[in-house]
Amino acid sequence: MPLTRLPRFTRKPTSPRIARRGNAPIRFLMNILSIQSHVAYGHVGNDAAAFPLQRLGVEVWQVHTVQFSNHTGYGAWRGSVLDAPMIREVVAGIADRGVLGQCNGVLSGYMGSPEIGEAILDAVAQVKRANPNALYCCDPVIGDVGRGVFVRPGLPEFFRAQAIPLADVIAPNHFELDHLVGGETRTLAQALGAIDGLHAQGPRAILVTSLHTDETPADAIDIVASDARARLRVRTPRLPISVNGAGDAIAALFLAHYLRTGGTLGEALSRAASSIYGVLKKTAERGSREILLVEAQEEFVVPSIVFEPQPI
Repeated sequence: MPLTRLPRFTRKPTSPRIARRGNAPIRFLMNILSIQSHVAYGHVGNDAAAFPLQRLGVEVWQVHTVQFSNHTGYGAWRGSVLDAPMIREVVAGIADRGVLGQCNGVLSGYMGSPEIGEAILDAVAQVKRANPNALYCCDPVIGDVGRGVFVRPGLPEFFRAQAIPLADVIAPNHFELDHLVGGETRTLAQALGAIDGLHAQGPRAILVTSLHTDETPADAIDIVASDARARLRVRTPRLPISVNGAGDAIAALFLAHYLRTGGTLGEALSRAASSIYGVLKKTAERGSREILLVEAQEEFVVPSIVFEPQPI
């Protein structure tokens, strides 16, 4: 995979939402309603998604589904799952401000319960009534390789039956891809078949993170994006690291870049994957258990290494 240094502003702005000032980094103006978990310490859920978006100049309206002291990967945490009426109440308060028509996208992650999931879909419907061009990106948080399913009973079924058919964009990891289609994808052909099956249910764009098939080298990891026009892959070196939050961050970045470019799959994939790789590389170099979103924040604006997507 050829790696190139990212030149500063080699492209003209592709959307009226983009603004530039001299040699300042590209920023784009939009509003995203992000409904997912919150932790006081560390970076997962909204705490992994909001800051990268804000660093790009995106306004993020955060609604929390849980409030925990830290992510559950530590094995112990304090706090509680919020309930569906609370989610509805907060979204109703946002609607009272008369701003839902300015919302460009809804992003959901860890939900906590199927009832919270239903409240999120109600929020999506409200936003789309106010702005039919808004997109819904569902990160179907179910589990991961090694940990298995770590969400409450009923949520995997909720994703399959209700959330996926209504989503415009979905961002499962490899484990979640298999869980959603009810099978194991060992080869690239099987993974692409699973992606096609999910497209048939409704999503226009699919991002599969942390994909490792029989064709993936042992020292690499694949990220695959697909829509009606293309199926693309970015292959990055595998880093000696295991941290939470990278999936939440890349889903947010992919949605923002996909919106900004008017659905240009390749650019959204390249920028999102390159930014996350740069952040994870710095995190690995520091030996941190938490993803270093703040320390490596320039990677969101000007990634130090750009991975060019390849058609598959």
